[in-house]
Amino acid sequence: QVQLVESGGGLVQAGGSLRLSCAASGRTFSRYAMGWFRQAPGKEREFVASISWGGASTWYADSVKGRFTISRDNAKNTAYLRMNSLKPEDTAIYYCAAGSEPYNKWDLYNYRGQGTQVTVSS
Repeated sequence: QVQLVESGGGLVQAGGSLRLSCAASGRTFSRYAMGWFRQAPGKEREFVASISWGGASTWYADSVKGRFTISRDNAKNTAYLRMNSLKPEDTAIYYCAAGSEPYNKWDLYNYRGQGTQVTVSS
C-alpha cells in the first residue's frame, strides 16, 4: 500500500503562486509515476500533470502548460506541483495519485490522495 497526503493548498489572489506537496509513505515511492488531478465544483475531475518514476519526463494539460510545474524528490518521497500565474478558474480540489505509468486518467492510478483545496480569488 501507498498512502498519499497532499498539502500546500490555500487561498491566493489571481496572479499568485502556490506549491502543492504530495507526501508518500508505504512502498517504494520511486517505483511509481505520479499524477496531479483537480476537480472544481460541479465539474468532473480532470488531469493536470504527471511525471515519470525517475522524474525525467513530464506531461501537462494544455490549460496549465507554461504555468504549472510538476516535480518529485524521491529521496523525500514527495511529489510537488508548483503553480504560478494562478487564475480563478484554477480553483479546485487538487489530488495526487501514484501508479505504474504517468497516466492522464484518474481511474488508472493505483493510489490516490484525499485532496487539498486551492482557491484563487479575482
